[in-house]
Amino acid sequence: MSAIRLLVLGAVRQHGRAHGYQVRNDLEYWGANEWSNAKPGSIYHALKQMAKQGLLLAHEVAPSTAGGPPRTEYEITGRGTEEYFALLRSSLTSYDQSVDVLSSALGFIVDLERAEAVALLRERVAAIEGWRASVTEHYTPADGPESLGHIGEIMNMWVHSADAGAEWTRGLIARIEAGAYTFAGEGEPFVGVLAEGQENPYATGVTDPGDSD
Repeated sequence: MSAIRLLVLGAVRQHGRAHGYQVRNDLEYWGANEWSNAKPGSIYHALKQMAKQGLLLAHEVAPSTAGGPPRTEYEITGRGTEEYFALLRSSLTSYDQSVDVLSSALGFIVDLERAEAVALLRERVAAIEGWRASVTEHYTPADGPESLGHIGEIMNMWVHSADAGAEWTRGLIARIEAGAYTFAGEGEPFVGVLAEGQENPYATGVTDPGDSD
């Protein structure tokens, strides 16, 4: 699964309505342009595609007082909200996704209720443990990778990755259960998007043709 759909839907949802450059600005603020495929062209393409698919509603708005062409603002639809939460839940439970998918899900995890977030993360741990068990059917970590030649380093890496992933996930579960963060239904959430006109200290400053859409 590509992280871009989850990132774009989540960013639009947090704003209520947002034009493409606002979404790009938010994702650069989070550093998503460095750890995911959220480059300007991908962001603007995703917005237009999801509008065609009925996940976003496109509104043409008047140009700014400074001039320029009308911009398109996007608003998430009911179908888009369903897709957003489906992607979020899947990204938290799937152990075999790339790191940008999990990173995207962590950025929106507080949109879930606390108990559901914990339950999904427990599913993730169980999936990791199951995957590790399937590896060790053919590889015994105690014997070391040399027993299988240099190819054993592949399984050695898999086992270490599984152990680290499970340990990190258990730590996150413990922090959430101890009361960390504000989840859905618990009060005012952490604001993770920039207000219109707010300076982004992490902006790349690289212009893109889609910035004015």
